[in-house]
Amino acid sequence: MSSSVLYDVPGPKAIARNRVLGVLTILVVAAVIGFLLWRLAATGQFAAEKWSAFTYTRVWQSILLATWNTVSAFLVAAVGALAFGFLLAIGRLSDHAWVRIPFTIVIEFLRAVPVLIMMFLLYYGLPVAGVRLDKFVVVVVALIAYNGSVLAEVIRAGVEALPRGQKEAGYAIGLRKAGVMRLVLLPQAIRAMLPVILSQLVVTLKDTALGFIITYEELLFYAKYLGSQSTLDRPIIQATIVVGAIYIGLCLLLSGAARLLEKRMRKSPRVRAAEEAIAPRLHDGTNTGLIGVQDAAELARLDDRGGPASGHSVGP
Repeated sequence: MSSSVLYDVPGPKAIARNRVLGVLTILVVAAVIGFLLWRLAATGQFAAEKWSAFTYTRVWQSILLATWNTVSAFLVAAVGALAFGFLLAIGRLSDHAWVRIPFTIVIEFLRAVPVLIMMFLLYYGLPVAGVRLDKFVVVVVALIAYNGSVLAEVIRAGVEALPRGQKEAGYAIGLRKAGVMRLVLLPQAIRAMLPVILSQLVVTLKDTALGFIITYEELLFYAKYLGSQSTLDRPIIQATIVVGAIYIGLCLLLSGAARLLEKRMRKSPRVRAAEEAIAPRLHDGTNTGLIGVQDAAELARLDDRGGPASGHSVGP
């Protein structure tokens, strides 16, 4: 089987040059970090009195409450954005122009409006029209609207990147458009686009910090509040470091959960059975429509029965 090379393999000079550039980059980054640490130490930011605020139980209780507010807004927004994204993507992929065009307009509009402006409009604009929303609802709705529209384009790109024969094979075995989308296209597109979906969910988590602008009491809001307390020597840098570490921990947990999900999907009996059933035909040197029909039929039977079909064949 022939393989195509998308780039030239670096030679000895290129390898040496890349190593030198890598070392220089590391040295520059280390120098910048070292300079920042030196300035923090020189201005007394590591002094014990600057960190005294974090010796109080009440402060940590407030940090935990702010963390819960951040996580709860993210969880609701993530689920809502995924559901909204699937809905918009299905409408965007419709064969009917009267369905596809309105969904396309909605997606492009929501992607173009910054989350911060959307929060401003919902929290400060709607009361002018007599509608008042809770701060939590404003944050969640704004995050769902923006991230859902972005995820819709991610899912659409994943579906359209699949070989055309997948869709045609599904129709050839009698599946309707909904069945082709649900059984053949979406499962493959989601697995292919899982890293991109994860990246957008990380953006959703970090965008919850924008809620501080409408005084939603999440981590950034509390860090700003704590850093303004003169009785605690205004520990704005210290509060920022602690809150930043919490955000990093949350993002690492989300990344770990996504990797675990990806491994479980790869170890799924249905996915493994489908790969074992289809792989010999995919590598037999042919690329005919019959292979696509067999693949789609195998996937459909696996989805309906929860395992590989036995003793059934699909003709052309």
